[in-house]
Amino acid sequence: MSISRWEPAGSFITLRDAMDRLFEDSFVRAVRPSGERANTLPIDAYVTDQELVVMASLPGVDPANVSITIEGDMLTIKGEVKPPLENVNYVFQERRFGPFYRQLQINVPVQADKAEATFDKGVLTLTIPKAEEVKPRQIKVKAG
Repeated sequence: MSISRWEPAGSFITLRDAMDRLFEDSFVRAVRPSGERANTLPIDAYVTDQELVVMASLPGVDPANVSITIEGDMLTIKGEVKPPLENVNYVFQERRFGPFYRQLQINVPVQADKAEATFDKGVLTLTIPKAEEVKPRQIKVKAG
C-alpha cells in the first residue's frame, strides 16, 4: 500500500477544454480510438448554413499519406508524421511524430459523396456539404 498526494487543481478543466467539449457535443462528437496508440489530431470545425468544415494542421505531412473516410455518421482522419532524424543528439525535440488518428461522430446529416479535401501550406481542409433536408430554405410569399 502506498500513499499518493492529491492535487485538487488537477481535477479542474480549463475554460477552453470546457468550450471544446460543448462545441464537439453540439455538432461533432470525438470518438477515442480504443487500443490504438496514435497521437490525437487537433482540429478546428465549424458549420455554416451550407456545410461542415473541418481543418487540421499537418506540417510536413505528404497529403498522399492522409486517409479520410466517412462511413455513416463517422468521420475518420488518419496518417503518419515521419519520425525525426536518427543518429543525432537533439538539444530540443518537441515536435510530435508517428501515426495520428482522429475520429468524429457528425451530428448533422451531410452529403458524404460530395465532400472535398484540400491541402494548402500544411493545413488540411475538409468541406462536407449538409444534406438538403437540413439546409435553410427561403419560401417566397405569393400575392393572392
